[in-house]
Amino acid sequence: MTQDELKQAVARAAIEYVPSGEIIGVGTGSTANFFIDELGKIKDRIKGAVASSEATAARLASHGIAVLDLNEVESMSVYIDGADEITATGAMIKGGGAALTREKIVASVARKFICIADGSKLVDMLGAFPLPVEVIPMAQAAVARQLGSFGGEPRLRMKDGKPLLTDNGCMILDVVGLKIADPAGLEAQINNIPGVVTVGLFAQRGADVGLLGTADGVKKLTF
Repeated sequence: MTQDELKQAVARAAIEYVPSGEIIGVGTGSTANFFIDELGKIKDRIKGAVASSEATAARLASHGIAVLDLNEVESMSVYIDGADEITATGAMIKGGGAALTREKIVASVARKFICIADGSKLVDMLGAFPLPVEVIPMAQAAVARQLGSFGGEPRLRMKDGKPLLTDNGCMILDVVGLKIADPAGLEAQINNIPGVVTVGLFAQRGADVGLLGTADGVKKLTF
């Protein structure tokens, strides 16, 4: 199976976790896009969705799914999103699609986080994928200096020859070369650096269920 076929398989499997008559949270990225396409087929079963990015909101709307502002929603039963890496304990690196802050905010409101990914994203230790850190633009250089103390190399994410700006108008530093033995601890340390909006470690609040696409079918992990 191709990587896209694996993503489609977990997207279909995730539909089983969508409760009828409720609002759900939806993530950002290629795997989340496959899920949105599947969600469009059952859109009449749900009240609507809260999007973790402008791109996700547009894709949901294109399927005729009502997109709600998070400020209008007190709670959600599930948040469904992909991951760039995930461990056997449910800790994740997210942010390859530059939506880490809104993803973390929407996920915090949901009672259950369902991670959907192809099997290659399951790792023994986080860090092979560059760790995204969203930063206030004026603090980019200062934060980069502090991030270097953790043993990796921070690199400013670029797009079309310019620093990439998130939906929040911020920049992203991708830290390469890390081996993250204590994801929750590092998450707290980086989030305490002045100028950091959030780090793409989802460990203090990791996934509750992982659906991983493999050649042998969708593998379910419960954390």
